[in-house]
Amino acid sequence: MKLRHLKIPVLRFTLFTVIVVGFSSCSSSDSDSTTDTDTEETDDSVSIDVDATYFYTEGETLTITTVPCSLSDGSSADCYQIVTTSVPADHNMGPWCPDNIDDDAEAGGIWLEDGEVYDVDGAFIKNMATFYNDDNWLMYDDNGDVYITETEEDCINAANPDVGTEYENFCVECIPDYITSVSQTWLIPITPVYQSSATYFNTAGGAQSTVPTTRGIALNGIEFSAPAPTSNILSAYTLAPFDDAGGHINVHQGYHYHAATGYSTTVDQEDGHAAQIGYALDGYAIYELLDEDGNEPTDLDDLRGHSDDVRGYHYHVDEAGNNNFINGLRGAYVL
Repeated sequence: MKLRHLKIPVLRFTLFTVIVVGFSSCSSSDSDSTTDTDTEETDDSVSIDVDATYFYTEGETLTITTVPCSLSDGSSADCYQIVTTSVPADHNMGPWCPDNIDDDAEAGGIWLEDGEVYDVDGAFIKNMATFYNDDNWLMYDDNGDVYITETEEDCINAANPDVGTEYENFCVECIPDYITSVSQTWLIPITPVYQSSATYFNTAGGAQSTVPTTRGIALNGIEFSAPAPTSNILSAYTLAPFDDAGGHINVHQGYHYHAATGYSTTVDQEDGHAAQIGYALDGYAIYELLDEDGNEPTDLDDLRGHSDDVRGYHYHVDEAGNNNFINGLRGAYVL
């Protein structure tokens, strides 16, 4: 197997109408999970350990050690402890917001809406009122310059659930300089422990839940985060674009992904299967959606997983435009 990088195309701006409601911070759009016993059990006869050599450890942004851990099914196991600075060493971050409505796609990032990926170029910003059928959108001045947050304080305030009206019609851009002291620690069982009952991510609430909201970890150590609360962001008349890699910055989370767009480290599969891009927090591998011929798997379960004789049980990410990775965990996770 070999490491590679792949970039997928995104759609240019087109017009349609959506309704947006609510508001919350960027860190997560779901806060609890449920266990379901009705999911059809998949053959787990092949168990593949997490391969620590697949992680991109150049650049001193990620370290991996082995530690004992306790899993959600009550068992004890050995886990990989992955400590990361939340900064990718295998690709650049940004840009996010274009400076002017005449800027092309190279000047901005992307936006995820109704299953599609849109370039946040100057034309997208200029046409926000039409795109969302709401004349309150006007994110630029008479010179066409886009209103963009300029300080770390602005970044924090604009991501607050109680964001003030002074940030209406701002493009929220939090930059790498704001996360120089961020550190994230993840624990993943080295050997996945298949569970007959699946654990689903949902939005039912419940602050006491021990189920992680993080979907997994990319091979460069960056978090595969829960879906971004795009409706809540938009309801405050702000826009917090993702860069072309599907990520943006929160000062508490650091840089994190909300979509897999092909920029992070991948591991090719010799049989033409979709490339591996990371691991879920239960230790099962996560793969790209499409194989080398551009085909999508047709037998995924509700979690977006299935099994084969080479990889055992594993997941395939959702389409980038769906603001989602996987729908739950098939295996036991660290408490």
